[in-house]
Amino acid sequence: MSLPHAILTALLEKPSSGLELTRRFDKSIGYFWSATHQQIYRELGKLEAEGQIRALAPEQPARGQKKSYEVLPAGRAELARWTASAQDPKPLRDTMLLRLRAAAVVGTDGIKADLRRHLDLHRRQLAEYEEIEEHDFPPDRDSPQDRLRHLVLRAGIDLETFWTQWLTHAIEEFAELP
Repeated sequence: MSLPHAILTALLEKPSSGLELTRRFDKSIGYFWSATHQQIYRELGKLEAEGQIRALAPEQPARGQKKSYEVLPAGRAELARWTASAQDPKPLRDTMLLRLRAAAVVGTDGIKADLRRHLDLHRRQLAEYEEIEEHDFPPDRDSPQDRLRHLVLRAGIDLETFWTQWLTHAIEEFAELP
């Protein structure tokens, strides 16, 4: 149920077309809530049919012009309701952890190389997040909205820090295995 809420959030931040939304998902929201372009367009249609968003009238009528959407009061109310509702954390599901458990039974062939590959991927993601933090969150950006956005980014930084530390430890453990 979170994709519609991610879309409502993005549209409240800035009315956008479907294409603009998919680009924004690729650059920001997609770091922690991914969606395909098809999923985004399908949800836009549902949200519009439910009266939570509407297409803005084009500035100049033209064939094939992309629709921009804005959030209606019903959409804002739904987002506020969802934001205020209690939700339990989701259990961690990571295939690498499952593969390590399976390796204890069938052997470790190929796992060590993939641990190194994962470490490299997490290091790159961490560097990207840290670059975003440096660029987008200087010390003088202290509004409540900026602080909450920064908090989300810090979660990404902290998670990537965890994974880089854990993977480094796992690779060290592999070096000690017979």
